[in-house]
Amino acid sequence: MLKTLAIGNYRSVLRLIAPLAGLNVICGANGSGKSNLYRALRLLAETAQGGLIRALAADGGLSSILWAGPEAPSRRMRTGEVAVEGGPRRERVRLRLGFLSEDASGETFGYMVILGLPKPSSSLFGLDPEIKHEAIWSGEICRPASLLVERRGPLVRVRHGREWDVIRQDLSTFESMLSQVAVPTIAPEAFRLRALIRDWRFYDHFRTDAAAPARAPQLGTRTPVLHQDGRDFAAALQTIREVGDAGALEAVVDDAFPGASLEILSREGGRFEIAFHQEGLLRPLAASELSDGTLRYLLWIAALMTPRPPSLMVLNEPETSLHPDLLPALGRLIARASARCQVWVVSHSEPLIATLQAQKGCQRMVLEKRQGQTHLHGQRDLDQPPWRWLD
Repeated sequence: MLKTLAIGNYRSVLRLIAPLAGLNVICGANGSGKSNLYRALRLLAETAQGGLIRALAADGGLSSILWAGPEAPSRRMRTGEVAVEGGPRRERVRLRLGFLSEDASGETFGYMVILGLPKPSSSLFGLDPEIKHEAIWSGEICRPASLLVERRGPLVRVRHGREWDVIRQDLSTFESMLSQVAVPTIAPEAFRLRALIRDWRFYDHFRTDAAAPARAPQLGTRTPVLHQDGRDFAAALQTIREVGDAGALEAVVDDAFPGASLEILSREGGRFEIAFHQEGLLRPLAASELSDGTLRYLLWIAALMTPRPPSLMVLNEPETSLHPDLLPALGRLIARASARCQVWVVSHSEPLIATLQAQKGCQRMVLEKRQGQTHLHGQRDLDQPPWRWLD
């Protein structure tokens, strides 16, 4: 699982080194930076998908997402004794993202990617950021001696014992080495890391409007992983029933809706649809008839009860549109999922946060903003996990 997340110069985050647990709850006031942590993690995920530069462009471009405050706020600026002022830059303008991870055998390894603005040119793509540096290392701290794979500009090299082999000298500055050189026989560490990141799963605001894909009958095929828009909702539930834990599925439905049960119907042409049985009703309800909150909760069940749990699952405000009475059950559902994979939850809901905090091993991370900068509440400089950027 991930042990540490490191972010530098991203929106309200000038420097944040956050320790992580198996179940993490990120909370704080509006504008404290919760969405920025979520977006930064999604950007990291794009390195393994080959879409990092496009994702940055969709996020507003490098110039608009970099930290907009002073490069190194003084103590008097941070305490409000003097006005916040800029000054001559001492460091190059860089966006920095990275993490430290531990695998099942207890081996620790890390990854970082550093991006900057390109040199002025006549290219119409002259505003695209460039990947300046990438590194994979073993151990807690990134040091030259612990590096396994390193990319600087267009050159990628891999360590073999005490020697380095250059495996690429022409890598495009808009492509991550994880998408270009992750071959088991050439760069096994990059291959393993790419597989880890590609396994991360993000869920953010399921659609429940009248035209939502989850409300319509869907062609049924085995679906161990629910799509982010819920288009394979009924098939995902049936897969849990046949391949996953059918008894647990019935239990979590009853936990949220006492006396209710789910049935998956196969219609003409192999199209699946759900039938939701509730106490007191003479017939089951189809997905098209469910309230937004009920449908959204059932979608969370389909996502979190997956028979193929990822290494990391990230849930952004899962309480949206749910009645407060459902939040304790949602917390228990998320806690059940965290027993099989690492879970991040970004939330505003105190009832949900309280339920999650009651779980053993849950870590609550409260964000706060001071002088425009996002901090972890209560974290002092010496409390941060060890981290070193290589520029």
